[in-house]
Amino acid sequence: MQQSASSTVSPAMTTAARVGDYAIIVNPQDNVAVVKREVVAGATLQLADGTTLTVTGTVRPGHRFATQAIPEGALVRQYGQPIGTSRGIAAGEPVTQQNMSNDVPVVRDVPEDLHTPAPEYFPASEIATFQGFRRADGRVGTRNFLLIVPTSMCASHEAQQIAMMAEFELYNRALFPNVDGVVAIPHNKGCGCQDGSNIQIMLRTLANYAAHPNVGGVVLMDLGCEKTNLPVVERYLMQSTGKLTRPVVKIGIQDVGGTTNAVRLGMQAVKEMLPQLNHCQREAVPLSELVLGVKCGGSDGLSGLSANPSLGYASDLLVRSGGTVLITEVPEFCGAEHILAHRAKDAATARDVYAMVDWYKEYAASAGAVLNENPSPGNVAGGLLNITIKSLGAIAKAGSTRVEGVTEYAAPPQGRGLQLMQGPGYDQESTPGLVAAGATVVVFTTGRGTTIGNAIAPVIKLASNDAIFQHMASDIDLSAGSVITGAESIEQVGERVLEHLRRVASGDVQAKAEVHKHREFQIWAERAIAL
Repeated sequence: MQQSASSTVSPAMTTAARVGDYAIIVNPQDNVAVVKREVVAGATLQLADGTTLTVTGTVRPGHRFATQAIPEGALVRQYGQPIGTSRGIAAGEPVTQQNMSNDVPVVRDVPEDLHTPAPEYFPASEIATFQGFRRADGRVGTRNFLLIVPTSMCASHEAQQIAMMAEFELYNRALFPNVDGVVAIPHNKGCGCQDGSNIQIMLRTLANYAAHPNVGGVVLMDLGCEKTNLPVVERYLMQSTGKLTRPVVKIGIQDVGGTTNAVRLGMQAVKEMLPQLNHCQREAVPLSELVLGVKCGGSDGLSGLSANPSLGYASDLLVRSGGTVLITEVPEFCGAEHILAHRAKDAATARDVYAMVDWYKEYAASAGAVLNENPSPGNVAGGLLNITIKSLGAIAKAGSTRVEGVTEYAAPPQGRGLQLMQGPGYDQESTPGLVAAGATVVVFTTGRGTTIGNAIAPVIKLASNDAIFQHMASDIDLSAGSVITGAESIEQVGERVLEHLRRVASGDVQAKAEVHKHREFQIWAERAIAL
């Protein structure tokens, strides 16, 4: 698909422009086209069958217009799926929240004999490798961090001080080339546990960070009088992850006489541990050892057409290599959960998919929220008019292989392949959840731009369009905008994404978020509701 010389189609053009030069009809069953370059009111476009239509209102990129008349009560379709119900839309008319309701059919059928074939795995000889850190428990990391873990909000200040001072005063990449840094995960949970938080989720998240394959050494810290103190966290670690197979130092702030001594002892522990961590060496391992978390944020109407399906193709290649892909943001399954359910390996797994969405609906309702109100003002401005449109594009990140299982927030899945994790749409909480569940690297798609990173895992940004990629070049790693312009196919971009992912995992290059020291960490444990 070649771009026309003009960036905008307008009524002044003497001949009708081809619809494909200015908009994308995603599926032959669709009755809308998604605009990739602004179309001005009155412009005439030629459809693939040779007929023409006049666009009756200006349509910005990411938004859509009807390619045929859609009578009142008829379904509006994109991706071959219903995205709303028409209130009466004429051919060529822009689709808006005024002329399309959010009503879509609820599909919840689960064939009892459902059996989705396993992916076609690549032969071992064809599976690419990356340079990773093989841990004593057999798992493989993409980074080697020294991690400071506060067991509650009451130790978070000291933990952050130790990490910050250590990176300025003790850590030097030239001296410790096999160590990626000293980081802390300060948070606002724990202590007396009276804030409604689910303490089990908090403990699980902290434990899985301490035991993560991207971590080579740990300093555990508590104040001493909190309910979530060191003995409690240690007991949870033993029950959930077993004995930590890496250097561990424990510091009680009250026990050692306060902040000054705690920070001094923490610095001493870091100084002693850095040479130990530096003994770890990267080695060649197959891509099957990679655990990829897929995320999106600041999405636009092009995200589901370029960045997300390109990442989905990379996800398929990784799964076919024997690797693991984790997808979360359950609010963004809403309206598209039937597609994931129908791709489940069996009927029981399909029911689990529906159950995780239903749980989230009840959870949102308990806080007075409605799940289908998820799209943000930025999403709507970018063309994601409702949750169904957003979800249909969002799940494309997970590719096309079968759903192997469902897991709870921050809980490692049982097995490899494509796995769904319970979790919110909030980037600051869902990304740490993916990492706690085992993701050793994350690819994060965006249409409007985002800068988020993670404390212990690289977060690679993939733009849906070239404009935002160029505008935020210091924060975004790759662009899938070439899918929109027609310069590359989804498959070509997907292969490019996987190769960049392999290089980042190997430590050959840092993700832009790592360069900027983005080390965000929050825990989604806001309500005492069992998952």
